Amino acid sequence: MARVVVTGKIPKPALDILRRAGHEIDAWDSEEQQPREQLLEQVAGAEALVTLLTEKVDDELLDAAGDQLKVVANVAVGYNNIDVKACRSRGVVATNTPGVLTDATADIAMALILMASRRLGEGERIIRSQTPWQWGMFYLLGSGLQRKTLGVVGLGAIGAATARRARAFGMNILYSSRSKADSALENELMAHRVDMDTLLAESDVISLHCPYSPATHHLMGAEEFAAMKSSAYIVNTARGPVIDEAALVEALKSGEIAGAGLDVFEDEPEVHPGLLECENAVLVPHLGSATIETRTAMATLAADNAVAMLDGEDPPTPIR
Repeated sequence: MARVVVTGKIPKPALDILRRAGHEIDAWDSEEQQPREQLLEQVAGAEALVTLLTEKVDDELLDAAGDQLKVVANVAVGYNNIDVKACRSRGVVATNTPGVLTDATADIAMALILMASRRLGEGERIIRSQTPWQWGMFYLLGSGLQRKTLGVVGLGAIGAATARRARAFGMNILYSSRSKADSALENELMAHRVDMDTLLAESDVISLHCPYSPATHHLMGAEEFAAMKSSAYIVNTARGPVIDEAALVEALKSGEIAGAGLDVFEDEPEVHPGLLECENAVLVPHLGSATIETRTAMATLAADNAVAMLDGEDPPTPIR
């Protein structure tokens, strides 16, 4: 019987997978994040960790777990919270949960595109604050999406799923990516690969889907916002630090760009105070994968990864 530590509250079906495998489960059962000192005590002696993206898996945590640790199963597709190199140096396999959250996150990206371009956040705030209003020809005019161009930064699974949704709204697709997409996907989406400068200049909406790394830190900053159309929108469902939030605030307040839709933030759960002052910013609290079905699928995949490693098998989705 192996000791499995679950560092945050996860759906019951995932815990059931671990229990059916016959392992000892030590699970944090609160939706509030566990204090770091308590977490370091909890992981001691664990052979498997099932972690959330709010937990930093670094040398300190790995040392606290001990030499018997075999696997860190992250309940997320992104893994910038994990020091993968530190795991490998200890012979610990790290896994993530790709694929299962693609559609849910693409739905949020499309929702943010619609909310920002049609000014729906502003409209709802007016209604909820009981501010007087009446219909008018020029009242809260937004921008239509038909025949406009969506620029996708990172045409992976989620970027492609977002592009499919945009195509259904009549948008044209440009993309910038480290590698060229499969020709079948390009043909399906009628997508054209361009360099970043072209994407910035020609897109009416830019949607970020690249992984976070030192190379993509502040990928969108003052220079990039200046290169965008003044009528364009930026949407981020990737990771917060891909955008320089201070530069975004300036671009939104000055009218350098038309608006933004953000599901992720640079210093979560903190939000740059300037963004809160921008009526042309739609801000939601990291809801990309927040459906019952998706979060359950993420947690069960993480549990499957942990069980496979403890059984001496290859995990379904190791981090390469």
